[in-house]
Amino acid sequence: MANKTIRVQLFRSPIGTQPKHKLCVKGLGLRKIGQIVELEDTPSVRGMVTKVHYMVRVLGA
Repeated sequence: MANKTIRVQLFRSPIGTQPKHKLCVKGLGLRKIGQIVELEDTPSVRGMVTKVHYMVRVLGA
């Protein structure tokens, strides 16, 4: 069975946000605004996306 993935895009700058939120964005592998990364759909990744929901968009698989 293939692992499910999600695509996450950074659309707002992490400048001026809480330090833990900046670390979540970095942990997701996002560096530039508009960058899209494809990540494995795990509870830990979902938790990080939920924490920084105001900065990222989930584009689906």
